[in-house]
Amino acid sequence: MIRHLVLFKLDEGVERDDPRVVKGVEAFRALEGTIPEIRFWELGWNVSDRPIAYDFAINSAFDDADALRRYVEHPDHQAGVALWREFATWVIADYDF
Repeated sequence: MIRHLVLFKLDEGVERDDPRVVKGVEAFRALEGTIPEIRFWELGWNVSDRPIAYDFAINSAFDDADALRRYVEHPDHQAGVALWREFATWVIADYDF
């Protein structure tokens, strides 16, 4: 299986209650049960006040690299990514487990 971790950092001046952010979170929440390749799906806001911390995280799992690729290319995933590009940057890590 492959773990797919994504950590988002909101752009300077963007808050969690910004309507764009709310819409972006809703778009990613809706992916569970929509994209069949997803085996595990968890997301949430950071609770740490450490300056190094990112703001939002998605922790997901897929059977293999092909399933992860299909997820990444899925139109619903791409629509969510397009929303987040308006107000955040992110880093990812994909690893076998």
